[in-house]
Amino acid sequence: MVQIVECVPNFSEGRDQAIIEKIANSAKNIVGARVLGIEPDPDYNRTVLTIAGEPESVKLAAFNVIKTAYEYIDMTKHSGEHPRLGAVDVCPFIPIQNSTMEDCSILAKELAIQVSEELLLPTFLYGFAANSPERELLSDIRKGEYEGFKERLENGGPLLPDYGPTTWNDRIEKFGAVVIGARKILVAYNVNLKEKDAAVAKKVGTIIRSTGRLIKNANGDKMRVNGMLDMVQGMGLPLESHGISQVSMNLRDVSITPMHVAFEAVKSIANDHDVELCGSELVGLVPLETMVEAGKWYSGEESLSETELVQWAIKGLGLDSLYEFDPQERIIEWAIKGGQ
Repeated sequence: MVQIVECVPNFSEGRDQAIIEKIANSAKNIVGARVLGIEPDPDYNRTVLTIAGEPESVKLAAFNVIKTAYEYIDMTKHSGEHPRLGAVDVCPFIPIQNSTMEDCSILAKELAIQVSEELLLPTFLYGFAANSPERELLSDIRKGEYEGFKERLENGGPLLPDYGPTTWNDRIEKFGAVVIGARKILVAYNVNLKEKDAAVAKKVGTIIRSTGRLIKNANGDKMRVNGMLDMVQGMGLPLESHGISQVSMNLRDVSITPMHVAFEAVKSIANDHDVELCGSELVGLVPLETMVEAGKWYSGEESLSETELVQWAIKGLGLDSLYEFDPQERIIEWAIKGGQ
């Protein structure tokens, strides 16, 4: 059987449609790879691109995305709600079919070296491809974001690039750095709240995320209180274009914390603060199994077909509240079949 991997580059442009198309088009027309999704977000000023196919073809598509992003994105002029380190902020490989995490880690390292040597840009490895435990989490590598990257290089750390230049120059000023890695299927998932200022959304984010809250006493001593959900990163943000707020989450392992568990947890806490939900939003693609599990929860039935359970999940989670949700395009297994 054919090996299939997924790659999900997130690049720092979500408003200029011409630039988005140029970057996305650079990943197309590659034999053995297919672009499954292009999802720009003007508030985050960020686009999530989903590519799947044979490993070498997908790696080539990812390199083209990084190269084209360097040509068209200037990070000195970039602003947006979402944290980011560079023009292509993160570029993970994910095993899908007849591929392993080791396969994806090798792809990530090869791409990181290629970008550093051919484009002369700094690259980091994260996730299962990380060279050391302190580099496994994207949030740790991205700390300080693009604006703090120059100072990090000048101070000699913490966390210098794994490959490429470590001295600030014009190319780095324009692009920043890219974090490349290997990970399990991560579901980027936002739950919508009926409030404009994100006051409650921010509270919810600190309660549900795995890292919880950092608490200080009068002497300045600190302690970490763990959050409610396992394998979840989360934060509250205003979504000005819709006049609402979001609890923006990365579900790092949906077998541990599925979408419907995250949704119901946010709903419960928001309701305690007299704030209602108004659906949710999936960014990128989702595995079929997590939609089926959500469908079972909202239908209360085990014996329905996969198609029926998916429809229950869409309704229960309010996945079509902001934009149309087409399961043939948004569920990984169904989208890949559609391209064959």
